[in-house]
Amino acid sequence: MTSDRSGQLKAFGRLLDIMDELREKCPWDRKQTMESLRHLTIEEVYELGDAILDNDLTEVRKELGDIMLHMVFYARLGQERGAFDVADVLNGICEKLIQRHPHIYGDVEVRDEEEVKQNWEKLKMKEGRESVLEGVPRSLPAMVKATRIQDKAKGVGFDWEEKEQVWAKVQEELAELREAEASGEEQHVEEELGDVLFSVINYARFLNMDPESALERTNKKFISRFTHMERQIKEQGLLMQEMSLSELEAFWRSAKKQD
Repeated sequence: MTSDRSGQLKAFGRLLDIMDELREKCPWDRKQTMESLRHLTIEEVYELGDAILDNDLTEVRKELGDIMLHMVFYARLGQERGAFDVADVLNGICEKLIQRHPHIYGDVEVRDEEEVKQNWEKLKMKEGRESVLEGVPRSLPAMVKATRIQDKAKGVGFDWEEKEQVWAKVQEELAELREAEASGEEQHVEEELGDVLFSVINYARFLNMDPESALERTNKKFISRFTHMERQIKEQGLLMQEMSLSELEAFWRSAKKQD
């Protein structure tokens, strides 16, 4: 591990040199555009997310390298189009960080992290945004988007005061979902289901938990138990499709004990 700044800068310069060479000499790299890299970048970010949830620091390091390569690649493409280069990108984020942290680089005083977040949103509005929600990317997955929307609203003071109020809202939305289900109107049911999910995500925020991470951990747990159950059934020469639900539940309970 390189801990000194000169070594870190040297490594970054090495990556820039390799990127330049690949862009000039490699047929695949020459062919790439921002549009062609976009879905690959998204995939790399999800792979980083998996490594973080697995607490696999070796994989985190590897995935960070992949993402760093993509960032350098985009900067090189921007340079070729005369729009920006990597220095513009880095200086841009440095200036933004300085401007958004007046409690560090200015004379503003804050009491805690909540005030930091509130000041952040106020500064964004001063920069010309018409809505605090403009910073939420349209293409985010729905659960992540809901979390970010709620964070943004909280940043300007639009939020519940107590966790119990949020839980009461969850119960209210669940009751409305059951009423909609009884009505048989599919569009109404979908709307109320969305309200339930949005309120549960809000409650997760009051628990200081990330609902996306919580759900993904549950996904991983289910996959582990289900595949264990499949192996057990296969070892006994049985077929899941021919088994009753009670028989499957017995294997499922065994898989849970294995966890």
